[in-house]
Amino acid sequence: MKEREQRRILMPGIIEAAERAEPPGEPEPGLVAVRDPGDVADPGPAVRPGSEGVEIGTAAQAAPPGVAHSSAVMAVGTAFSRLTGFLRTVVIGAALGTALLGDAYQAAEMIPYTVYELLLGGLLASVFVPFLVKRRMRDADGGTATEQRLLSVVLLALAVLTAAAVLAADQLISLYAGGYTGRQREVAVLLTRLLLPQIFFIGVSGLASTMLNVRHRFGAPMWAPVANNLITMAAALAFLWVAGRGRTPGTVTDGQLALLGLGSAFGTAAQGVLLAWTLWSAGFRWRPRLDLRGSGFGEAVRTAAWMLLYIVVAQGGVLVTANVATRAGERASRAAGHPVTGSGLAVYKFALVVFQLPYAIIAVSVITALLPRMSAHVAGGRRDLVRDDFSRGLRLACALLVPLSLGMLVFAIPGSVALFAYGSMTPDGARRIGVVLMVFAVMVLPFTLHQLLMRVFYALGDTRTPGLIAVPAGIAQAATALALPLFVPARQVVIGLPVAYGLFYIVGAAGASLVLRRRLGGMDGRRILRTVTRLHVAALPALAFAAAVVWGFARMPGERLPDVLAVLVGGLGGGALYLGTARLMRVAELGYFTGMARARLRRL
Repeated sequence: MKEREQRRILMPGIIEAAERAEPPGEPEPGLVAVRDPGDVADPGPAVRPGSEGVEIGTAAQAAPPGVAHSSAVMAVGTAFSRLTGFLRTVVIGAALGTALLGDAYQAAEMIPYTVYELLLGGLLASVFVPFLVKRRMRDADGGTATEQRLLSVVLLALAVLTAAAVLAADQLISLYAGGYTGRQREVAVLLTRLLLPQIFFIGVSGLASTMLNVRHRFGAPMWAPVANNLITMAAALAFLWVAGRGRTPGTVTDGQLALLGLGSAFGTAAQGVLLAWTLWSAGFRWRPRLDLRGSGFGEAVRTAAWMLLYIVVAQGGVLVTANVATRAGERASRAAGHPVTGSGLAVYKFALVVFQLPYAIIAVSVITALLPRMSAHVAGGRRDLVRDDFSRGLRLACALLVPLSLGMLVFAIPGSVALFAYGSMTPDGARRIGVVLMVFAVMVLPFTLHQLLMRVFYALGDTRTPGLIAVPAGIAQAATALALPLFVPARQVVIGLPVAYGLFYIVGAAGASLVLRRRLGGMDGRRILRTVTRLHVAALPALAFAAAVVWGFARMPGERLPDVLAVLVGGLGGGALYLGTARLMRVAELGYFTGMARARLRRL
């Protein structure tokens, strides 16, 4: 039974297909693909176990429904989820703007997620996915009793945590936005109290997603947030219709704030219910169990203790960033004698959402499918396969992230004006989002690298090392953020905060690479560096074209149309140039995606 389960987990997919797409003469060392004939839907005549030199298009067409299918489903679902999430951000920006009211909402919205992540959320992905995979492989009941106990304990903890957080809303605002005073503080506290019940449903969503992932049901966790985003958008539009444009903390009413806050909380509840229903439809039936003795949770708790250190350090960085941003925005408005647009937390959070969009659509689908797979490799004693999965996963992600990060750098300002400058969001506020986004764009690859490295540690069952590595990374982030107000004018502090944010991931990735290099017998660093360099070279003509287009359209009259045209013409033309240059350079990683797209179109 254990052997059958392991074969089911080690599904061939995007990683093996990428190997077949790589040029001859660069064989991957030590890869042994464990195949189950039931996982191969349509192998095709040219694809056989152990075959060499398969064409890119054939490999893509023949990619079986394992990790490849899961990644494709997740990529589409994540794209819709992130697209609606981005539209939600745009609508909230139009409803609230980037002055004091927008800052207050962003602080209130951040707190439920931060509290949940600090006390529970990070442990689910990092600790309990490998733990549940192991128990499903080893336990006679397939891990059912373990899942019953986990769900019972987590739901009880969530209920207690949510009630305590709602009661402590005032203290939480003092902790995360201590610079708020007067009516702005009252608005922030009210919104926080309305939004804090989300903690319970965020937890339900996270736990249901974890249990669906170990069942290789990756689609629903990527699609369910769409409902949340649509409901929150509807609430923000209703607020804009009822309250009108340009509201401030002094002119908005508690009833209008309740419409916005309760609507957002209802969206999160809907997401949790949808995921719970999907888990039920997958065959899981919850029976409350609190008999933890002999359940094996002691192992997970010991692992979680070190992971908690990592989470505390990371969330400490969030706490410092929030306080620096909120105080800078309040100080800039006070110095100017009127609300100053784009100097506080709101503009930072809007830019952060856009920054995470490429990673979330591209890398998350690969990472989520890889974690159970790498955990199974470790259980089978094949650390060489863990290294290979990491290398291929990173190179495949970079094939799309490199041009997107460079494009973000070029299109940040015109794109922000084209997308955000509506309703209460002024063009100046939108341009400020673009400036902050330009700094964030430099951090896309370090951020992705760090996330993949952390998943390798989680697959190895090691949370101690990430916790220890996070300490110097967190110190670097916090020290940089705290130093900004000492050397930078209050209105410019928010522009430097992405540098502090990125330092956490740069320092953390450097430390993680050094440790994993010893444990895995290398990190395939030369191949990764060679691929990333070639991808940047392939993107240079597209970058030059896009920059020229932005420069040219900036000289056209008009407020928004030139920015829209710059993004459309520069993006489409630059994308075509990148694909053409990468094809001429025979960049295999990008060739896999284009081959897969052609195969899908032929099937349709």
